Amino acid sequence: MLVLLGILGNAAVILVVGDSIVHERGGGRNSDMILVNMALSNLMVSVMRNTLLVTSDFGLEVLPGKDWCQFLMGVWVWLRSVNVWSTLFLSAFHFSTLKRIGPPIASLNSSCGPPKALLMCFGLIWGLNLLYSVPAFVYSTNGGKNATETLMLVSSTTRPLLGCVWDFPSTYSGLAFATTSMVIHEVIPIFLMSSTNLGSLLILYAHGNAHNIANKDQDAPILRRVPAERRAAKVILALIILFIISWGASVISVNYFNYNRGASSAYLLILARFSNSAFIALSPVILAVGHRKLREVIKSLFK
Repeated sequence: MLVLLGILGNAAVILVVGDSIVHERGGGRNSDMILVNMALSNLMVSVMRNTLLVTSDFGLEVLPGKDWCQFLMGVWVWLRSVNVWSTLFLSAFHFSTLKRIGPPIASLNSSCGPPKALLMCFGLIWGLNLLYSVPAFVYSTNGGKNATETLMLVSSTTRPLLGCVWDFPSTYSGLAFATTSMVIHEVIPIFLMSSTNLGSLLILYAHGNAHNIANKDQDAPILRRVPAERRAAKVILALIILFIISWGASVISVNYFNYNRGASSAYLLILARFSNSAFIALSPVILAVGHRKLREVIKSLFK
């Protein structure tokens, strides 16, 4: 159910918001592109990994060779890592936008030209994470039908999906890669998401106070943007809280398995499997509540 909701929901976000990007021009275009980028990463994770998890649960036995396992493990790590940093980028972009609300701003309208800086950021997110995933294309193999995982990463999978397992030269090199992954793709993004969202709320609080006492002057049009930005901040905050809860559950479960192997590891890995799909499945629901275009489409469907 979560996988199906993730596929349909994120596909709907891409189609609806993507259509508004193509046909409309306005200040929200950049943020809409970031939403589409995040939804695209969610959709690709659902199609390339979560659907395989579901088919495996239904008993479909597919055991690819070593080359295919290396390809799949690399793609899984790549897409999951992109998903993390795309979500962080949404939070950071909104924080940066709020910091520009004030007298120094030159214009309320965004440039009509192509947002080259934004496209460059997308390229860096996808390109750098592809480089990070190179070890997965090399140090993975087909462990067979009864394979058991000795090392797990949140960014790949929490069990030997399709028999594909990590195959590092030594235990220490595997743990070194897992620790590096934990810092780069788990601890740092969660810290930055929390910081940027807290900063956004503080900026909105300060501008809200200014809006309440402002008279009609040259800054009034800018201050009138505060209610809209506050609504956007609530949506982004809900997304980040959902991400931290789902991703945090996976982080705790996987690292407990890697470094402890206690009796509770099996139950925690089951929790990690569901939490991995929770953000991808539920984020379109949150966006549907907070995004005007998505709300209009949903309302039109029920009329």
